[in-house]
Amino acid sequence: MPLNIAMDGPVGAGKSTIADAVASRLGILHLDTGAMYRCAAVAALKKGLDVNDQEAMEAFCEKLHVDVLYENGSQRTLADGMDLTGEIRTQEAGMAASRIATYPGVRRAMVRAQQQVASRQSMLVDGRDICTRVLPDARVKIYLTASDEVRARRRWLQMQEKGSGESFESVLSALRERDRQDTERETDPLRIAEDAVVVDTSDMTFDESVETILRLVEAAYD
Repeated sequence: MPLNIAMDGPVGAGKSTIADAVASRLGILHLDTGAMYRCAAVAALKKGLDVNDQEAMEAFCEKLHVDVLYENGSQRTLADGMDLTGEIRTQEAGMAASRIATYPGVRRAMVRAQQQVASRQSMLVDGRDICTRVLPDARVKIYLTASDEVRARRRWLQMQEKGSGESFESVLSALRERDRQDTERETDPLRIAEDAVVVDTSDMTFDESVETILRLVEAAYD
């Protein structure tokens, strides 16, 4: 039976980078669920569909086969066998993915695809509804978080390194708005699963965060 680790948490909690490190240490894969939404969005745009048309997008995604392959430790994301990995990181793809992710029918289709991938092999899956919706039976469930100020500062520093002139206050405001949207949306809102372990990294270094999660995994499978 595959070893599945489910990880949820708010924006800016460091899920992706920490998940990468944990998965690497365990020798398992890290499933990027966001890439699957982006892939579906790009596939729809290629068909000339309007991502603001909920009915059309739900019907499209219901029939679309989104899958992932791993090559040299990297995830490649496919739609109906077409590799769209090189096209999903544009701003247009991100905005379209954010839009279709609010549609219940699209989320059902993506959850189904994610569960199929996780059933085939051991992996760490992170997102906002993994513990509660995608892998409710995972032996290890983690809710990774930090204070909103700490999360905003981490993101702001990353943006500063890339030359962004955005103020810390504006980053904090945007992060709090995203938190509100994620926790108040009608379909699969972000919440802490009853059996998830909360890992607050506000006062942890990156390495300490990784080691904390590895200890939880070791204890669960001991």
